[in-house]
Amino acid sequence: MSSNGPQKTHATLRYTSMRVSIFLGCLLVALLLGHFQVIPVSGDAGVIFLFLLAAIASAPLSYVLLSRQRDEMSSQITTKVAGMRSRTAERIATQNAEEDAVDDAARAASAGQN
Repeated sequence: MSSNGPQKTHATLRYTSMRVSIFLGCLLVALLLGHFQVIPVSGDAGVIFLFLLAAIASAPLSYVLLSRQRDEMSSQITTKVAGMRSRTAERIATQNAEEDAVDDAARAASAGQN
């Protein structure tokens, strides 16, 4: 395995877990600010507001802080998609060759009967 192999094997899982962690940290801060009345919160609508505030705050933080992990995840996905495309192309080429061989054999058999 290459030196970068083990680090990139779970890039999607790592990025997602770090993104959730950033959101939960922002949610904790928002809930604390709401608890100490820095942000006025009343009822269920206030809690939903705090969740939305945490989501809005975590989005740019994730964008800035997780750029390297996002690039690793993108690279991993691109590699997997390219592998799937090449395997599909090979399978289609093999099936086409088999169909061509059957067609050629049928033509040769019909030409031999004439």
